[in-house]
Amino acid sequence: MSLHDHVSSLFSLEGQVAVVTGASSGLGYRFAKVLHAAGATVVAAARREERLNQLASECGDGLIPVVTDVANDDDCVQLINIAADAGPLEILVNNAGIGDQFAAEDEDPAHFRQVLEVNLTAPFVLSQLAARRMLPQRSGSIINVASVLGLVASAPIKQASYCASKGGLVNLTRELGAQWARKGVRVNALAPGWFVSEMTDVMWGDEGSMNFIQRNTPMGRGGNEDELDGALLFLASRASTYVTGQILAVDGGWTAR
Repeated sequence: MSLHDHVSSLFSLEGQVAVVTGASSGLGYRFAKVLHAAGATVVAAARREERLNQLASECGDGLIPVVTDVANDDDCVQLINIAADAGPLEILVNNAGIGDQFAAEDEDPAHFRQVLEVNLTAPFVLSQLAARRMLPQRSGSIINVASVLGLVASAPIKQASYCASKGGLVNLTRELGAQWARKGVRVNALAPGWFVSEMTDVMWGDEGSMNFIQRNTPMGRGGNEDELDGALLFLASRASTYVTGQILAVDGGWTAR
């Protein structure tokens, strides 16, 4: 293969199957469309069927919607089985997540446990199920969607459970990446800064919050929808075959301060 052909094909996902959780809105919706545009058959998972059907209608052939609650182990098993039936499962994007703002002294322990169940336990369950398909074929890329709030504290925004879950996901990424590195399966994480999503809608709709983001982000703004595309494709594709256990912050410099 010539260098030109090599470079041209570096980010292609033709013939691969990708699973994206939390695909009914926000970053997950975009991730599913980007992977589909790169040639992958995308199995899009979320709880809201009507939103998944809308995504499928926008993408056309090669987008398979699967109603899934990632906190339900049986749903996770079904999701990975459907993906494996569609072809060689090469990519898993653990994007589904929840989070609310509570002062740590006021947060109900039951809510704390629920956030960890969705944001940390579910990615482990899905990664384990996907790896059982990927390890025998000695290939695969698992991408956990963490957050800059898994790398640094969120205060004065009060999200102890969210920060704990994303911090746990960061180190789970390192551990799984190290465990499976010699077996052909890469595990990395994206750590987005402030991007528009359902969880951050309250920030974008408030002038004080917008000023906070602009003041504390070296680039002086939040991220645009398309500014995670390249990082996602890098980790999903052959462009990152020697990268595992890494956390890629796409944050306008937030964690560089």
